[in-house]
Amino acid sequence: MRIALLGAPGSGKGTQAKKLMADRDIPQVSTGDMLREAVAQGTRFGLRAKSVMDSGNLVPNEVVLGIISERLVKKDTKNGFILDGFPRTKQQSLDLENLLEKMGTPLDRVVLMDVDFDILMKRLTGRRTCSLTGKLLNVYFSSQEELDECTNAGGELIYREDDNEDTIRNRLNVYRENTEPLIDLYRDRQKLVTIDAIGSIDEVYERLIGALI
Repeated sequence: MRIALLGAPGSGKGTQAKKLMADRDIPQVSTGDMLREAVAQGTRFGLRAKSVMDSGNLVPNEVVLGIISERLVKKDTKNGFILDGFPRTKQQSLDLENLLEKMGTPLDRVVLMDVDFDILMKRLTGRRTCSLTGKLLNVYFSSQEELDECTNAGGELIYREDDNEDTIRNRLNVYRENTEPLIDLYRDRQKLVTIDAIGSIDEVYERLIGALI
């Protein structure tokens, strides 16, 4: 099973990828994790990425694709992989398609995690972390009992500075402009399946599994 998860920030891609990884014994392939690993291991593309990152520039597509190719030849991908966070643009999707075809490992499915943007705003701007336990909470979706459990014990609900409304709205607008066009591209290639990503983690996971059958 070779899949890519597509969706806006806050749609739950990472959470569902981790559940699928554990159940199906296939790795979650995150571009951020791959970059850090390749740099740490000093691979050919990792060294190129490090020099670019050290200069404060964005890692070019060809280097990211090279790191993906290094990652996908490892033994743990023999039963498949879950791409999380890549591709994000139409050009990246076309380059990835060419790479995977050459490797003989084309994507089986691209899953769109569909969530209304108003809900995404609440998911992202409402995130809080309990200073005592590190538990992730949400002022809109967590129960009052869960929120009070932290504060009554003397903890604080910590708010990340980058979870402010202006920053989140900009991230969602970037997604709309750059990544949403991939929906039609993968639909035309008959690889796209869409699931409702609103609900509990387990409810969304059931829909994900159903879409992959």
